[in-house]
Amino acid sequence: MEERIIKTEYSEVMQKSYIDYAMSVIVARALPDVRDGLKPVQRRTLYDMYELGIKYDKPYRKSARIVGDTMGKYHPHGDSSIYEALVVLTQEFKKGLPLIDGHGNFGNIEGDGAAAMRYTEARLHKITQENFLADLDKDVVDFISNFDETEKEPSVLPVKIPNLLVNGAEGIAVGMATSIPPHNLGEVLDATKAYMKNPDISTKELMQYLKGPDFPTGGVIVNQSDLLQIYETGMGKIKVRGKVEVEKVKGGKTNIVITEIPYPMIGLNISKFLQDVANLSETKKTNDIVDISNQSSKEGIRIVIELKKDADTQNFINLLYKKTRLEDTFGVNMLAISNRRPETMGLKRILKESVDFQFEVNTRKYNNLLKKELERKEIQEGLIKACNVIDLIIEILRGSKDRAMAKACLVEGNTDGIQFKSKESKIMAQQLSFSDPQANAILEMRLYKLIGLEITALLKEHEETLANIYRYEDILERRDSMAQVIMNDLNQIKKEYARDRRTVLDNAEEVILEEKKIEEMDIVFLMDRFGYSKTVDISTYERNKEAADAENKYILFAKNTGRVCLFTNKGTLYTIKLTDVPFGKFRDKGIPIDNISNYSSSQEEIVLIASQSELNLYQLIFATKTGMLKVVDGGEFDVQKKTVQATKLLEQDEVIHVSILKEVRNIVLQTNEGFFLRFPVEEIPEKKKNAIGVRGIKLAGKDFVEAVYFTQNGQEAVGIYKNKKIELNKLKLGKRDTKGTKVRI
Repeated sequence: MEERIIKTEYSEVMQKSYIDYAMSVIVARALPDVRDGLKPVQRRTLYDMYELGIKYDKPYRKSARIVGDTMGKYHPHGDSSIYEALVVLTQEFKKGLPLIDGHGNFGNIEGDGAAAMRYTEARLHKITQENFLADLDKDVVDFISNFDETEKEPSVLPVKIPNLLVNGAEGIAVGMATSIPPHNLGEVLDATKAYMKNPDISTKELMQYLKGPDFPTGGVIVNQSDLLQIYETGMGKIKVRGKVEVEKVKGGKTNIVITEIPYPMIGLNISKFLQDVANLSETKKTNDIVDISNQSSKEGIRIVIELKKDADTQNFINLLYKKTRLEDTFGVNMLAISNRRPETMGLKRILKESVDFQFEVNTRKYNNLLKKELERKEIQEGLIKACNVIDLIIEILRGSKDRAMAKACLVEGNTDGIQFKSKESKIMAQQLSFSDPQANAILEMRLYKLIGLEITALLKEHEETLANIYRYEDILERRDSMAQVIMNDLNQIKKEYARDRRTVLDNAEEVILEEKKIEEMDIVFLMDRFGYSKTVDISTYERNKEAADAENKYILFAKNTGRVCLFTNKGTLYTIKLTDVPFGKFRDKGIPIDNISNYSSSQEEIVLIASQSELNLYQLIFATKTGMLKVVDGGEFDVQKKTVQATKLLEQDEVIHVSILKEVRNIVLQTNEGFFLRFPVEEIPEKKKNAIGVRGIKLAGKDFVEAVYFTQNGQEAVGIYKNKKIELNKLKLGKRDTKGTKVRI
């Protein structure tokens, strides 16, 4: 066979491959289907449990058994993703309606993970079995081949409720993500019924039934007025606060008790919250905290913050809302798969999709039931007719040589080869015309069916079959009848499984935090060579001056209301409020500078630390490794942002020197290869902070500027090069942007 090489544009292949990959992740992995509210891994796990018979009234089975079976049959994407999906479906603090009944350690609200799958057990919840997996045997949904076409799996589960709203969903796909909050089951069902009664109902009218999200963790939604816009567009932000109680204790003290947390705080964010509260005290944002304790248990959340006597309770609660995650934001993006396409949907659209799905499922269900009842009716009518001529049928059976001969007589009236007792019997037999299923039923009928009570039961069963046929035809022909069937199911589900709302809806005012005014005072900022910083008052510093000077790398005199500026070799400026630096005793350890600023000691080096008030009075001079220089007015660095770019750098360049210009006449640049250039500072132009600057010295080959010195006329100044002292004032005074003088060693 002749080889053919197909030439294709590489970018087109990459584009097609990436789109295929993205759609696979979007449709088959990360996003839920609007009809059943489940992602593929969740759907496959539930179906596998159904197939294994792990029902709510049966013993628990090992999670590892479920995970292994699901992975082998339906979901070949690794056991961890399947087990994580199973775990989440058991957690009452994440799901408004848990679908799996877990036995063992399935994690907790504070972020502790579940035990390994070999230790935990699970089974289906009753509601899952009865309302998510029922009727799969009635051809209500399409079944598709699994990944290797050895098994069949449902493309969607016949869920009877809008599960996408009840349990919500979270998932990150390629280029898109979904985030749907959970809702109260009873409210969702009421809204569904309201939509079924009036498909033209508005979102605002629907919200009379479904008032807003209902998080399993409770809490308070404080922007209720924004919910209408969120439900109309499918996008927005919900502000959630924890529920706080105030308890009076002995000695006139007050305890702030948090009994419910915001939904986004689930997991490790609880420990982060406790740390944030502790930091409020450490950074002197408040002096009211005496103790913090997490007394949460299986009974619920209980975080206790003990306050000092006469503390302003409401202002402290406002401080928690403002400075910690006790008030948090839940971003809503109601994105789901509809007709194999990801779409962002509002509340009404989700309900419409769910109701349409219910009508589709019930149409298929009752068509299947009607078909079976019609088949049953046909057989029942044949048996009733047979009972009326039972003597003739017995005569046919006794006179036939085989089953085929008897069946031919019953169906076609063919009497060839059959021996009859009389001509009248033969004539009657030739008039028989049973259908094929009726003939089979007659041939398989047992003699006890001829008992009078059995015949009566057959007639009663026939009446029931006729009633079922009438009912099923009515349901299929009249939309109102089918709607009533669906609503009856919803009413039964609500009666059995609905619970009271947990999350409170409110329109709270924006938190106003009255921060206590700090009394201005002179302090000393101390930072050691390990980056630990603190502030002390001047008298403390003076008493320990010798030790302070020896132990600390940076010492600054400033006002406690001011800021400290850190200039780094990457050309970045970090500002730190001195109120964020712990104020205390001289022997206090202090706090790492990394913890109170965006500066990272592992990635950058500090070139200069100065108080912002001092910078406002002078100019700064910048020097880089490639010899670029500039002078900048210090007022340009009076900024409110924590991080700004202090200077622009060339590629592969870095800042080696920043200093405050005071009474300086000349600057000396020293290179790695021993070139020294001394020239007047006045030759360096003043630039803006975002400028690169001008060249200070011409460098040869791989040479670079290693050190910067300043000299005054008449004053001795010494530089060190390869352990040799260089008298800087004796260097020839040159011009900027020249090579300088080579020092001989």
